[in-house]
Amino acid sequence: MDERLTTFGQEAFAEEPRLVIEPGRAARVATLAEPVLTELGFRLVRVRVSGMAGCTVQIMAERPDGTLKIEDCEAVSRALSPVLDVADPIEGPYRLEISSPGIDRPLVRRSDFDRYAGHVANIEMVAIVDGRRRFRGELIGTDGEHVRIRGGEPAAADRPEVILRLDDIGEARLVLTDALIAESLRRSKHGQTPDQESGQEKTDQELTDKARDHRPRRRDAGQHANGGNKSHHFQPREAAAAHERRAGQRKGD
Repeated sequence: MDERLTTFGQEAFAEEPRLVIEPGRAARVATLAEPVLTELGFRLVRVRVSGMAGCTVQIMAERPDGTLKIEDCEAVSRALSPVLDVADPIEGPYRLEISSPGIDRPLVRRSDFDRYAGHVANIEMVAIVDGRRRFRGELIGTDGEHVRIRGGEPAAADRPEVILRLDDIGEARLVLTDALIAESLRRSKHGQTPDQESGQEKTDQELTDKARDHRPRRRDAGQHANGGNKSHHFQPREAAAAHERRAGQRKGD
């Protein structure tokens, strides 16, 4: 990382627990990924395992300022790949993606709800609150064990305040608004969000900054362990998809 934290600041950054914990296979991946990310000075945002177009494991991570550069993604992949190869948390072949949170990022820690106060978020609760589970509103911030949001449309005269228990949040995510984009651009100009010089945080950093195909671990005689079964791609998600389509067409010829 370019900007080094003090020991105290780095420990506080890494040790803040996530409010949302993944189930099943994603939980196994998260358990392996978190100590690796901490050692590198990053922290885990989310793990998602998708079965669409083959199995894809997405690991979302961040720097203290909420960003992740392409070279950071490469460093994470180099450090994490051997750990995943040994532990083998996903049965069968899968594709690994390392990405930043993007602009309309998930909110997974208490500090996220305070950092983005004033912006709009979608929140889904595990438990029913006032007859509903889904809420949308402007973040006010945290208060004890709760997060406060102001419901309704920003222009509405009557905007009731809603208080939600943090431990009962199943998923929360920022809503992509003009205000959120403008703030991201302002931070970028001041060097606070260096992930995108083009001003496209979501489209260029949620991309497949680092993708790697994992295949079954059969080795031919004389082949280095797992060495012949890896292919590394440092390209945007769209480009990676096109690469895979071309590879599929060649196989079919």
